[in-house]
Amino acid sequence: MSQNNTRNLALFDLDNTLLAGDSDYNWSLFLINEGLLDGASHQARNEQFYQDYKNGTLDIYAFLEFQLNPLSQHPKKFLDELHLRYMEKVIRPMMTQKAQDLVNKHKAAGDLCVVITATNSFVTKPIATAYGIDNLIGTDPEMVNGEYTGGVSGVPSFKEGKVTRINQWLAEHGKTLEDYPTSYFYSDSHNDLPLMKLVTNPVAVDADDILSSYAKQQGWPLISLR
Repeated sequence: MSQNNTRNLALFDLDNTLLAGDSDYNWSLFLINEGLLDGASHQARNEQFYQDYKNGTLDIYAFLEFQLNPLSQHPKKFLDELHLRYMEKVIRPMMTQKAQDLVNKHKAAGDLCVVITATNSFVTKPIATAYGIDNLIGTDPEMVNGEYTGGVSGVPSFKEGKVTRINQWLAEHGKTLEDYPTSYFYSDSHNDLPLMKLVTNPVAVDADDILSSYAKQQGWPLISLR
C-alpha cells in the first residue's frame, strides 16, 4: 500500500453505514438458515446481543465468544465457500449504490480508504473488497495452524478499541491521524463516537437516535446512503 500521494483519510464503518443492514447479526441468521446452528437457542441470544449493541451496553468479549465459536467448528475452506453464498444471498442486496458512489468519490480524490468495523474480519474482508476497499480493520479471529480457534486476536475494533486499532494501523505505516489534513469517519452508531470525535470530518450516516442528536448538537453532517 502506498500512501505517498494520499491527500486525505476516509474511514468507513460497515454495518448499517456502507451496508443497509448488519453483516454480523445476519451471519448468525444465515448459519441458522443453513442448518449449521440451532435456531431455538442461538437466535434469542443473537437478538439480545444486537439490542445490547444498539443500547450501548454490549459486553464485547461475551459477544465475541458467542459469535466466533461457530468459526472453530468448521474447516476454513468450508467457511470460505459458505461465505461466498452469504455474499450473494445476503450481503449484495444490502450494498447500496449511494454507498458505492461515496467510496468511489473518495477513491477518485486519492484519499486513503479504510473500512473500520467491530465485526470480525472473516465476515467483513470480502465485503470491504466488494466495495473496492483494500484496507480493513476489523476484530480479528484467532487462528492456529490456518484454522479458527473461536478466540480473539488483539484488541477488538469496538468503541475506544477503534481508536486503538486505527492508531496502531497508521503507526505500522509510519503515519498518525494528524498527518492527514482532512480525515473523515462515516458511521451510523453512537458506539463510534470515540473515533468520530478525533477525525476532522465526522459524518453521521443513517444514524441511531443518540448519534443523530449528538451530531445535530455538534453541527456534524447527517446523510443517508439508503
